Amino acid sequence: MTHLVTGATGTVGTQLVRELLDRGHSVRALTRDPARADLPAGVETVRGDLTDPESLAAALQGVTGLHLITFGGPYFTPLETGPRILELAREAGVRRITVLHGGGPTPLEDAVRASEFVWTVLMPVEFMSNALEWAESVRTEGEVREPFTDRLSAMVHEADIGAVAAVALTEDGHGGQEYVLTGPQALTVADKTETLAAARGGAIRLVELTEEEALVRWRAAGQSDEVIDFLLMVYRDTPPVGRTVVDTVERVTGRPARTFAEWAKEHAGVFTAGAGAGVDAAKGDV
Repeated sequence: MTHLVTGATGTVGTQLVRELLDRGHSVRALTRDPARADLPAGVETVRGDLTDPESLAAALQGVTGLHLITFGGPYFTPLETGPRILELAREAGVRRITVLHGGGPTPLEDAVRASEFVWTVLMPVEFMSNALEWAESVRTEGEVREPFTDRLSAMVHEADIGAVAAVALTEDGHGGQEYVLTGPQALTVADKTETLAAARGGAIRLVELTEEEALVRWRAAGQSDEVIDFLLMVYRDTPPVGRTVVDTVERVTGRPARTFAEWAKEHAGVFTAGAGAGVDAAKGDV
């Protein structure tokens, strides 16, 4: 059985591809630029664009499991092409679909939920990989600069998201489920900074920004008013779902969720002086 992973070069997509391969499944990876895709040996890489559903027709042939993301294009615009994608999937004989939740209602996710497919919605809280946004300042200045440093996050390892998706795509019992995914701990920014310092073997200063300083930084980075309003909302008072640990990863995969300390050890090199530039700090699948 072949499984098609869209967003295959993104934060979650790459993990799902590896997980499916490790489980012995045939994997087809969809990307807009196969020549630039750096995927493991044994993966069939195909060209396609979710904003152009007809480009998926050939890639869907012979596929039984389909992983979808809800955004397309350079600015994470919600996809409006869900109905046609699902029509093509139905014609190709797809049985199971996983969807990576995009943070709110989206046309594609709504279409999947209303469909006859065996579907599972994955709802991860903050990705551990978001900490990569601090890599440059840690390498060059030895510090992390953030507002609201006491905020809590039950952040989840991206590999655990991929593992849950792989189970849902390949095993029975996950249809119609909405899985909130967290790590095993709720951590403050200070907790995360200390963990990164221990992993890299060097102290990291935590500089707490005022709200006004954070606004200046976000605007200078080109963030939209909508994004800034969202950041202020979740940073001032993180919703319970974002700071409450749940055991979904262990229930679905049969093993405990990975800790942030494990993630930090895996990525310690990018927080060390002399590490290469171009760290991928993506917040989600692309």
